[in-house]
Amino acid sequence: MKKYSYVLLFLFSMMVFSCTTAEIPLEKNPTPITQTVKYTTDVKPIIDNYCLSCHGAVNPNAGLSLVTYQQVRNSTQNGNLIARINDQVNPMPQGQLMSVEKRAIIAKWREDGYLEN
Repeated sequence: MKKYSYVLLFLFSMMVFSCTTAEIPLEKNPTPITQTVKYTTDVKPIIDNYCLSCHGAVNPNAGLSLVTYQQVRNSTQNGNLIARINDQVNPMPQGQLMSVEKRAIIAKWREDGYLEN
């Protein structure tokens, strides 16, 4: 029974720690973005280069497809896309943080109101 308790405690601890994020602010102040950021011209190339290898149309990781504008917007507004690209412990894309400039573009897109074109 004691062994069972230790196993449950371990599993619970792993679950709690795996759900936490260490979202970091943009570490360097990137050059301020003065133009309006739009999905098609500014955000889509970033998503295509950094996200679609795992979150493409065919069997996307975690069931999260980021192929269309609406999917990316929904994940940014209602999901955790911004938190994951800024997560120092468990970043997306996995294994590296995007450059501060790329993350700033996505943040500015959100501030500008998720414009498509």
